[in-house]
Amino acid sequence: MYIEMLIIAIIVIYMFMVNGKINKDNIFSNNSKLCNLLKEKDYDFLLIAKYGDRVYDPNEVFMKRIRNGLIVAAALIFLFLSQMSYLTVIAAIVVGYLVYKQQYTSLRSWYKKHLNYIDSLLPYYLKSLEVLVHHYTVPVALAKSIDDAPEVFKPGLKRLVEKIEAGDSSIDPYMDFAKEYPVRDSMRMMRLLYRLGLGEQEKKHQQLVSFSKSVSSLQAKSREMKYQARLNTMERKTMIMMCVTGFGSLGLLLISIFMIMSL
Repeated sequence: MYIEMLIIAIIVIYMFMVNGKINKDNIFSNNSKLCNLLKEKDYDFLLIAKYGDRVYDPNEVFMKRIRNGLIVAAALIFLFLSQMSYLTVIAAIVVGYLVYKQQYTSLRSWYKKHLNYIDSLLPYYLKSLEVLVHHYTVPVALAKSIDDAPEVFKPGLKRLVEKIEAGDSSIDPYMDFAKEYPVRDSMRMMRLLYRLGLGEQEKKHQQLVSFSKSVSSLQAKSREMKYQARLNTMERKTMIMMCVTGFGSLGLLLISIFMIMSL
């Protein structure tokens, strides 16, 4: 009974779409807030980290993910219409969910491969920002740093500056940026930057020295991580070469033994 009702509902919705009674694009855009409940917390960051300014609207890309998953699930239901059962409906939903999750899984895999590179972007950006803070206030320095900032940080920096210019003098804009870009030590560095912006002029030099030491320490950690990653890669390649050489030599030895025994 429920299966028949589901089939009828799908057919009716499809007919409305074909006749233009339902705009398939508006279905997703009008329910974007509801759909965003399904969005992973780090999805926007991962998407922008990989594609940069080529992503004009992360929400639009996310809506396409949901739409593709639903289309695949509906297509599978129609494909097995003659053999419809609870099992086929569940299987179609599972496959649709896997299609929906595929892009996020791919982004996570890409992030893990480029983790050290992405984490290294923040300290080098903060180092250039430190130079600007010597001559300007923190909000002005942030605004001037956008053009030369890494592509991945530009959208978040623009939002950060817009919130500050709108009159938000709390720590929230800085924390929102840190949450949007969950790279190593981003929370701590944004707190330091906020305190630096609050400091009195006579204390600015002392706070700037403290901020500079933190940035230098972060850069040192980044270089250490890069060196360790290269060392691990070299060790892994050396181990592979040793295994290939060892097994190759063993194989040749066995072949030689068998050839001698066959004589």
